[in-house]
Amino acid sequence: MAIILITGANGQLGNELKVVSKNFYGYDFIFTDIDTLDLTSQEQASEFIKKSKPDWIINCAAYNLVDKAETEPEMAMLINSTAVKNITEVIQGTECKFIHISSDYVYNGESNVPYNEYSLTNPLSAYGRSKLAGEKQALVHQGSMIIRTSWLYSSFGNNFVKTILKHGKEKESLRVVFDQTGTPTYAADLAGAIMSIISGVIRNQIALNAGIYNYSNEGTCSWYDFAVEIVKEAGLSCRIDPVLTKDYQMAAQRPAYSVMDKSKIKDNYNLSIPHWRSSLIKCIKLLN
Repeated sequence: MAIILITGANGQLGNELKVVSKNFYGYDFIFTDIDTLDLTSQEQASEFIKKSKPDWIINCAAYNLVDKAETEPEMAMLINSTAVKNITEVIQGTECKFIHISSDYVYNGESNVPYNEYSLTNPLSAYGRSKLAGEKQALVHQGSMIIRTSWLYSSFGNNFVKTILKHGKEKESLRVVFDQTGTPTYAADLAGAIMSIISGVIRNQIALNAGIYNYSNEGTCSWYDFAVEIVKEAGLSCRIDPVLTKDYQMAAQRPAYSVMDKSKIKDNYNLSIPHWRSSLIKCIKLLN
């Protein structure tokens, strides 16, 4: 029986993995969060991993307060990089497979074609730098798979979809930036993809090829387009007004373009990825 340890299990992706795990029998899932496993403690990480002897670790634990990271970069680095180092130090040289979740914010957004895994990284924010540092720590282990994802949302936790729904019910209009383009990712789809990869490897149907992969839903949009679609699907009358990033000041600089090429993960693991619109409809139905 394969033992699968999931960290950050109370977050969006961790919660979606809890849901999808019910469809996978014969595996022993261990769900942890900060209250049961503090990965920033080298001693605690080492003790927990050695005791539970996982065959797989999916690291969903993250510091993802993008703007706050500008004023507390050390905290972002501790959770997004040092904690990853604490994991890989324990599993290095073992057969344990490690899936680590990263971000499109490792790119600088100056491209006009989708980023692939070989595109140069050049993060614009403290958050992005901490995620890139975490990737480097993950790659120390020979059995590591890094999945860069973007614009993550879910029926769990706090995210853009829930924010727009909340304010869309309370206000006549909302201002949303239209000059940042990327792709929303429904965390349930990502959780399904991760479990599909793991079960495929365990059943010897596919090989785990270590390294970096991109994963988001299909299609592209701006935050403005995304908000318009959210309001429309929820049947709200709130008006969405497009604004430029420069007129909507935030502490952290975001990439203007972070669309990712997902050919590698689709080809390697035979994945079919849904369009962001169809996944958004599913999520809104759940929330309603």
